Amino acid sequence: MTLCPETAVHDILPLLRARQSPAITARLAEACVGVAGCGGLGSVVAEELARAGVGSLIIADCDTVEPSNLNRQRYTLAQVGMPKTAALAENLAAACPAAAIVPVQQRVTAENCARIFAPCAVVAECFDDPAAKAAIVYGVRSGLPSCIVVAASGVAGIGPGSCIKTVAISERFYVVGDLSSDAEGSDGLFASRVGIVASLQAHLIIRILAGVEA
Repeated sequence: MTLCPETAVHDILPLLRARQSPAITARLAEACVGVAGCGGLGSVVAEELARAGVGSLIIADCDTVEPSNLNRQRYTLAQVGMPKTAALAENLAAACPAAAIVPVQQRVTAENCARIFAPCAVVAECFDDPAAKAAIVYGVRSGLPSCIVVAASGVAGIGPGSCIKTVAISERFYVVGDLSSDAEGSDGLFASRVGIVASLQAHLIIRILAGVEA
């Protein structure tokens, strides 16, 4: 079937979700998820959640798209110089028109994250700076105690994908990654390995929203 540009969104939606469980899709459509950081992790997490049918996404970052981002982040050359949240919202709208995207172009801190992500059931921590990662985890867990945090730690290098795991640190707090690699002391950052972590974050969030993961 060929879709013309004039085809209404409500006509396309059943086709977008045709390969998913209707019950799970309905639960995802009612959910709001926060994505803190829109780089190599966050741009992938947000896209995969939107494609799965998560109804609302709050995407937050303070950076702009740079050429060095393009080896692993879901942006295009034409978007270099754009605010990351605007570029990501543009991409998500093109691929996933049913998702309500709320871009927040500002630095996320321990002090403001509870306000930014107040409506969210789950927040994906997708920063690359250790201090920023710690701040978002602390801020969400202290300011939004019922919210689940799915963080990442250890995404660098070209180590085997089998080293990447999902760990439940405590109630409502998960970490995905190899838990050890550091971009500064490794072979760098590659889309394949960063993408594995991001996809596992997105998959865990889908499981949480579907009610099969605590």
